Amino acid sequence: MSNLLIVDDEPSMRQLLTLVFGREGHSVRASENGRQALAALRVEPADLIVSDVKMPDMDGISLLRAARDVQPDVAVIMMTAFATVETAREAFKLGADDFIQKPFDVEELKLIVAKALERQALVKENRAFRRAQRERGSLGNIIGRSDRMQAVYQMIETVAEVQSTVLVTGDSGTGKELVARAIHDLSPRAEKPFISVNCGAFTETLLESELFGYTKGSFTGATANRKGLFEAANKGTIFLDEIGEMSPAMQVKLLRVLQERKVRPVGAHDEAEVDTRVIAATNRDLAAMVKDGTFREDLFYRISVIPIELPPLRDRREDIADLVQHFIRKYGEQTGRVLGISEKALQLLENYSWQGNVRELENTIERAVALERTDEIQPERLPEHITNYDPGRVAEAFDLPDGGINLTAFLDQLEKTYVMEALRRSGGNQTQAAELLELSVRSLRHLLDKHGIRSLSAHMRDEKRTTDSPPRRRATDPFPRRRAEDESGMAASAGDDSSTG
Repeated sequence: MSNLLIVDDEPSMRQLLTLVFGREGHSVRASENGRQALAALRVEPADLIVSDVKMPDMDGISLLRAARDVQPDVAVIMMTAFATVETAREAFKLGADDFIQKPFDVEELKLIVAKALERQALVKENRAFRRAQRERGSLGNIIGRSDRMQAVYQMIETVAEVQSTVLVTGDSGTGKELVARAIHDLSPRAEKPFISVNCGAFTETLLESELFGYTKGSFTGATANRKGLFEAANKGTIFLDEIGEMSPAMQVKLLRVLQERKVRPVGAHDEAEVDTRVIAATNRDLAAMVKDGTFREDLFYRISVIPIELPPLRDRREDIADLVQHFIRKYGEQTGRVLGISEKALQLLENYSWQGNVRELENTIERAVALERTDEIQPERLPEHITNYDPGRVAEAFDLPDGGINLTAFLDQLEKTYVMEALRRSGGNQTQAAELLELSVRSLRHLLDKHGIRSLSAHMRDEKRTTDSPPRRRATDPFPRRRAEDESGMAASAGDDSSTG
């Protein structure tokens, strides 16, 4: 049984609809104008409002607008004997579920009401499901019962209903894309595309053509027109990961798209309108980048209408056990195994610092599941840096001197040291060094310039090339084989002389 509110200034219409829907088994109330109906709605919520448009005191459109403020999820069907395209458009814009013209067929109205109530039931069921998920400590693939994660879940559910731009921040590996997907999946755009793009993985030129598309002949290799990701995600959501890596020129172009809701493909003169929701993410401090001039202030405020900050795993250790069980099930199902985890192994995981956050924990569990041969993950299946981790020893290594410390200078030097070590291990290969530091190549180059060591990369590459490569023959030598034989003979003679001396 559903609660219906009938609103019409004609007593005969109120009586008719009250009788019709009462016989259908619904609880029906009736009001003679919008103001009276709004007062009734404040006293007792309704599942559905069936309202006339033309009424004295407060008309149906005004009631629809006000009812959304009192009860945002109430279903509304509008009736009128003076239907116009403008009235219908305004009603639907405000969220009316349907619109019917008087005089109408009662059976048709009953069918419209039944469909609206069915949609309303699905909304309530979805909300109850999400509430149950949150109470169990999960939302989609996001796991956690901690207070901070409960706050994140609440924010996700809230912003999913609106169309505002969202900025998700947090350390690398905290699950920013999972948050973006959850917002999309819970939004009215859920049936439309969700497209993710890593802004740090493209050069400026490639990123522009990837986001906005291009026309045939606009550059070498452009053999046909191609839509960009903004158009591909029309009516859906585009997730701009690592937006802090975007060049200043691209920031200007993105800002224009967000303001105008139009994109211009590379090489095109015309623009295309897009209705694409933007969710951005970064592990960098955009506010600090605004201050030092590397990120546009107007773009920062445009993308951070609703900020969501994800806590690092070390700040929500109470969630580690749930995450461990989730990943054990995930990778156990792939191998057809049912595994547990020993108390000692779980304790080691809960004590570890997790600089790589949830991503590092997932990789650790995937490895342990693959290696374990018993029915429980044992400490021996965990990496040594986890089993040997001692929080006390780590704290002693960073003991604060009695005279204090210049923290900024210390952290800069620590940063520079790790960058140089990553370059050394990768033989100067910037892509590999960036992977070791879990950075984009663009971020690594920014650090190289910051510390004035960009030339070090080329030097290490040359040094590695010299070490790894065998001596080359001189291209101008006309008799390479004869020279090699002569040198071999001379070496043999020298060897004979030394052995007899």
